[in-house]
Amino acid sequence: MQTSAWVVANRPAAPTGATRLAAVIGSPVRHSLSPAIHNAAFAHSGADWTYVALEVAPGRGAQAVEAMRTLDIGGLSVTMPHKAEVAQAVDVPSRSVQALGACNCVYWDGDALHGDNTDGDGFIASFEEESGVSVAGRRLTVLGGGGAARAIIEALGRSGAEGIHVWSRSEKTAETAAEIAEQAFSGPIEQVSDSSILINATPIGMSGGPNPHEIPLPADLIDQHLIVHDIVYEPRETPLLATARQRGAIAIGGVGMLVHQAARQFSHWTGLPAPTTVMRQAVLNGK
Repeated sequence: MQTSAWVVANRPAAPTGATRLAAVIGSPVRHSLSPAIHNAAFAHSGADWTYVALEVAPGRGAQAVEAMRTLDIGGLSVTMPHKAEVAQAVDVPSRSVQALGACNCVYWDGDALHGDNTDGDGFIASFEEESGVSVAGRRLTVLGGGGAARAIIEALGRSGAEGIHVWSRSEKTAETAAEIAEQAFSGPIEQVSDSSILINATPIGMSGGPNPHEIPLPADLIDQHLIVHDIVYEPRETPLLATARQRGAIAIGGVGMLVHQAARQFSHWTGLPAPTTVMRQAVLNGK
């Protein structure tokens, strides 16, 4: 389908008095792709929902959760800097939220507000869909120790990974992140040679970031036996992905994780299966 026809077919319907509202809260948040992703999914699914971006000042995440109760908002996506505060404000945190102390999705179940962190499971769904390989029983290396890396490590631990090698430029950061999963351990970057899967969960290579033209490890540590998954999605072809392809490795970009973490949020809110193909197209269209 041509892009213009796709946009028309997935244009959100005009809101009605019965329309449910979902929103992403963060600061800054106006650049978010989430409204395009979720509004396309709502339109495609025939769900009478609409989605907006709400700028919420730092320190007011808990107030946003209370506003959700007051205004009967149907669902929230949560981004920086509110994930930790919202994790404390929900009624029922998921296992992932409890482990990570960070929540990126709030949804209703009866009269209770539940919190989840969909990043890790979104990563695994993306990886397994695009690689055709299960993470269970595998040895992996995760680069980074921030929020995304921690979510991925936690989900890998639940999914039966055999070993999770964690490396960060800060040894302490790596050690702390490795505490999240029983199978995880920190160690020198050279230990990537023991892994069959390499995951970049750092911002290195991201457009607009501090290191847009760099890769997060020496190129000679990447060989053809590796599957390399870079969670950076802008640009679509990061320097790491280009290097991995040049060296004969399988390379997977970050759009799939963005889509699948959003898909889990969509299903939490609506109870419907998420139209991931439509959501992916919304990202690629950049609308």
